[in-house]
Amino acid sequence: MSQGQLQDKIAIVTGGAAGFGEGIVRLYVAEGARVVIADLDATKGEALAAELGSAARFCRCDVSSGSDVQALVQTCVAAFGVPDIVVNNAGTTHANQPMLNVDEATFDRMFAVNVKSIFHMAHAVVPRMRERGQGGVILNVGSTAGIRPRPGLTWYNGSKGAVNLLSKSMAVELGPDRIRVNAICPVIGETGLLEKFMGVPDTPENRARFIATIPLGRMSRPSDVAATALFLASDAAGFLTGIEMPVDGGRTV
Repeated sequence: MSQGQLQDKIAIVTGGAAGFGEGIVRLYVAEGARVVIADLDATKGEALAAELGSAARFCRCDVSSGSDVQALVQTCVAAFGVPDIVVNNAGTTHANQPMLNVDEATFDRMFAVNVKSIFHMAHAVVPRMRERGQGGVILNVGSTAGIRPRPGLTWYNGSKGAVNLLSKSMAVELGPDRIRVNAICPVIGETGLLEKFMGVPDTPENRARFIATIPLGRMSRPSDVAATALFLASDAAGFLTGIEMPVDGGRTV
């Protein structure tokens, strides 16, 4: 039997119990990795870990909390070892609406989950990766929203613009440590956040308006994002760092 592309690698995937994160977790395990699933939803996370068996662990984590993220990384180290791969996938949004209608608490929570989480994770994993001396991979799930913003999502667009640019800056700074950092930028996807992104009910008619802006004629799927996350974490992408990889069916062209 041929070995998987991530054989014997250790990974952390935040927001790993559903949506894009679940797709990444499932593919990583299938490709030979041991994965710690981080999520706020303990019911889904524990069920997924149980289904995947000894190659998976669940750790409840609020990625906006520095102490939670430190505990998450410590859980990974105790269960499997220092992570080779970290996927900062957890994210949230405000409902599609005029920018001045979004309240401050919603803004603060979104930037804490989407942006500050990367700050916390860097503090938790980069020293361990450096100490081990074997490099590593950090993947930040940004968005096409940070490249070609849609109206009604101004503050969300800004948070993902920060993720995209942080990824490039981290790549430059961590390159000498052989820690590769890339951003994955999905277009609007078939996930639990879809209605918030659209700002209208999830009906075939409303989906069609968004799909009309995507040349390949459909929304992104967890399998699309997972395949990209697999490639960027694998040795095949060993010379790729600091890129924004659109997974968008041509939306940002």
